[in-house]
Amino acid sequence: MTPNNVAAQLAKHLLEVGAVKLAPVDHPFTWASGWLSPIYCDTRLTLSYPEVRTFICENLVALIKEKFPDVTAISGVATGGIAQGALVADRLNLPFSYIRSSAKDHGTHQQVEGVVKEGDKVVVVEDLVSTGGSSLKAVDAIRGKGVDVLGMVALYTHGFPQAEEAFGKTGNLPFFTLSDYDAVIGEAKARGLVSEGDLATLLEWRKNPGEWRK
Repeated sequence: MTPNNVAAQLAKHLLEVGAVKLAPVDHPFTWASGWLSPIYCDTRLTLSYPEVRTFICENLVALIKEKFPDVTAISGVATGGIAQGALVADRLNLPFSYIRSSAKDHGTHQQVEGVVKEGDKVVVVEDLVSTGGSSLKAVDAIRGKGVDVLGMVALYTHGFPQAEEAFGKTGNLPFFTLSDYDAVIGEAKARGLVSEGDLATLLEWRKNPGEWRK
């Protein structure tokens, strides 16, 4: 399967299992950030479908082998990247850790859970990248353990300009996804799930999601 075919196939899976939902313009979703959005993506739902889960794992493994052949450890971003990261690490027979959004306030007060060794060459697994802020915060946290973060892989990205800018500021940390917004919207259009008016709205929203409908 070529990368474009992988993107289209995963987009199909995401829509079929309801991991991506498209909302009418007059009833948009509200994200945790407070942003209003005509689209919502919850990749965790894919874990409940063995065929989809396996498809994702196999293609993340293939992507890591191609882009980061020197990897010695995998780390997942909590919470969405934990399960997929663990599956990938198991398939690659590599150590696994995960990165909390912040250090826990009890016990050992760790933010990075699991055995992480200084000098490890780590690939970080994320489920979804929106603005890139939380993803890069996780990268900074595990870098604090003295590891070399080779890059990040994720299931899906909305492709916001903010994310491109954020990753660019890190010195262009390599970042790859299996699928993206364009693939999902293209599949939704092919299935007749969106009208031309919906498409215009979806494209307008992505240009400036934080200000949409304000």
